[in-house]
Amino acid sequence: MIRKILSPVNQVITCIQDWADEKLRHLCGRMTPEIRLAVILLMFLFFSGLSIYFTVSSIYWIGKEDSETIRIEHIRQLQLQSKDSTNIFNQSDNERKRSEE
Repeated sequence: MIRKILSPVNQVITCIQDWADEKLRHLCGRMTPEIRLAVILLMFLFFSGLSIYFTVSSIYWIGKEDSETIRIEHIRQLQLQSKDSTNIFNQSDNERKRSEE
């Protein structure tokens, strides 16, 4: 049933791909290799600049919605326990040995 529904959609997508492929081949066939290289380099520079712009602007706007900004705080010193919690029994044994000496 799903194949019956997707079959016309796949045909339309294939038709559009073939049409676009034919048009691009026709346009690129008229260009000299130097012009093709220039077009490719310009497209590369344009899209890489666009990508960098979106990345930087996204990082810049993180947390700035609704007048909120990210707060950066210094790491505080942890309050350690007076006794080592992992070696409770060893610590008491060590204290016994010290007192015996």
